[in-house]
Amino acid sequence: MSDESHPVFARVWARVASLVDSDDQRVELLAGLRGRVLEVGAGEGRNFAHYPGEVAEVVAVEPERYLRRKAAEVARGWPVVKVLDGRAEALPVADDSCDAAVASLVLCSVTDQAAALAELRRALAPGGELRFYEHVLAEHELGARLQRVLDRTGIWPRLGGGCHVSRDTVRAIEHAGFTVEAMRRFPSGPGPFGLPLALGRARLP
Repeated sequence: MSDESHPVFARVWARVASLVDSDDQRVELLAGLRGRVLEVGAGEGRNFAHYPGEVAEVVAVEPERYLRRKAAEVARGWPVVKVLDGRAEALPVADDSCDAAVASLVLCSVTDQAAALAELRRALAPGGELRFYEHVLAEHELGARLQRVLDRTGIWPRLGGGCHVSRDTVRAIEHAGFTVEAMRRFPSGPGPFGLPLALGRARLP
């Protein structure tokens, strides 16, 4: 069993997650997937309703107890989904056992991003696909500097359940051995106060 618990953040997140993203973005994230899919950091199960019919199985991993319980409740309506306790740095799946993986607003908060991406690579079959939807470092210096300050003070990670908004997640995905095939960036809120997000797909050789 994992021992990760952010009870206050988890309950707040379950209520406000719909303000951060939209169902349209999640549909875009999951479009075209098929076979066996590993979802890391499944949260309260907001993705489950948007998986295409070609997906035979979703292994949804969530370490936070409250969110995992909520995800299991949602999964009752989606027989292809199996919710498991586990951490991104030690995924409870065999090597080369998944056709695709989904990381949705989770790589910003894992303890060891490089280890989590190495685990995703281990779990994917050769040629497997990673779909990602993540906070990323701003491309303009003022925004990037603000993100680094938020992380360095510790205020944002404490409020956001371990979220670090200054991680260069797209570059980390590439360093882990994936090739980014498509990606778009957009703010998660209005004007300069919107933290940048990246939605895209990457593939193993």
